[in-house]
Amino acid sequence: MHHFEQDAQAAGSPEQPIGVFDSGIGGLTVAAALRRLLPNENIYYIGDTARVPYGGKSQTTIERYSLEISEMLLACRAKMIVAACNTASALAVPRLQQSLAVPVTGVILPGAKAAVAATRNGHVGVIGTKGTVRSGAYERAIYSLAPEVRVTSRACPMLVPAIEEGWLDDPITGSICARYLEDLVDSGIDTLVLGCTHYPLLKQALARFLGDGIQLVDSAENCAVAVRQLLTEHQIAAPLTQTGTLEVALTDASDGFLPVAEQALGLKVGRVRIIGVQG
Repeated sequence: MHHFEQDAQAAGSPEQPIGVFDSGIGGLTVAAALRRLLPNENIYYIGDTARVPYGGKSQTTIERYSLEISEMLLACRAKMIVAACNTASALAVPRLQQSLAVPVTGVILPGAKAAVAATRNGHVGVIGTKGTVRSGAYERAIYSLAPEVRVTSRACPMLVPAIEEGWLDDPITGSICARYLEDLVDSGIDTLVLGCTHYPLLKQALARFLGDGIQLVDSAENCAVAVRQLLTEHQIAAPLTQTGTLEVALTDASDGFLPVAEQALGLKVGRVRIIGVQG
């Protein structure tokens, strides 16, 4: 046991980077939220673009992919791991928490906590990919915190392609949102969880459609708050004198989505490394 403690300590010195991963580039919304909240932290981001999307794959496969990418982040001296992907958070975070000697957080529990805090009428809506919605992970997380809260979920498979196409303010995207969200709004939700890390890029389009009566819960922002808390708890927050950097690596050359994300998020990504997945 003593050896494990040494490992855990070696794994987490304050100057080391926070390791962030996603099935693709959507998780850059989490990296951007971390940069805003924790400007002195170094962030090392890996997007598993060779195997995106994770949404339709089995739990066993997603656990394996998540462990492989986490090992790559640990090889880059990550002091903690952030699963900036709702599917990986739903299906692999428990396994990562068991297997890795560093703190691990996903986006689902932080989003669920924020939704429970935000709802006034006790009825929360969740939108996400088919995989995330099918997993029931948000329902489970919300019920574990507040069994009396009602959750209505809706898979919105066409939203991610529209976002990756750069159609953030396009009328077509507005129509897709309206088609998916009409039933949710009619069901009487007062809070909507953006259960996919791409979705914060659509905040304005969604807010326009939903009006003032429905509060948006952004899992990226709430994940960043959870990361700050973990860093403090484990005493591995970067020194305030440090100026944080962001490094991005992908497992395959990216499609054209990176410029969309950079522009929409105000992120400076710079040179992107392509790294092979060590299976």
